[in-house]
Amino acid sequence: MTFFWICLAVFLVFGLVVFRGSPYVPSQKKYIRQAFTDLYKITSKDVLIDIGSGDGVVLREASKLGARSIGYEINPLLVFISRFLSFKNKKITVHLADFWSAKIPDDTTIIYVFSVTRDIKNITRRLRKEVNRIGHSVYLLSFAGDFTDLKLVKKNQSYRLYLINKI
Repeated sequence: MTFFWICLAVFLVFGLVVFRGSPYVPSQKKYIRQAFTDLYKITSKDVLIDIGSGDGVVLREASKLGARSIGYEINPLLVFISRFLSFKNKKITVHLADFWSAKIPDDTTIIYVFSVTRDIKNITRRLRKEVNRIGHSVYLLSFAGDFTDLKLVKKNQSYRLYLINKI
């Protein structure tokens, strides 16, 4: 019976989140580092936003390069894990928050996203609205998502870098 309750809890924490966003797929440090050097060189002047930050690996890799990193995650277990793994790192903030209703900071320079196809149009619309609100262009680094309505700057195997301009 205990096994049943554990399985139910895992399903509720991970399974139901998929209806609101992308599933949790751990990012690999090697490829993140490559994207942060080949596509967009993260520096201490950057503020990176990770939409659906999961366990925070993208946040930690960006902070190693000097960036202030902010994650938005709706899975409370992943927020706990991310905060635990980022403990004492003053450059990382993880919010238990839904990106669809959160405002990005005015000094955001780059946004990281792993998205499913069904959300790309809505993410594009939401990010354009936020870019217009903050008043300056922002880069979007996408893993596996093809944002055809945005200007493609560079790409490698799985990552694409876009520029979202203020309209």
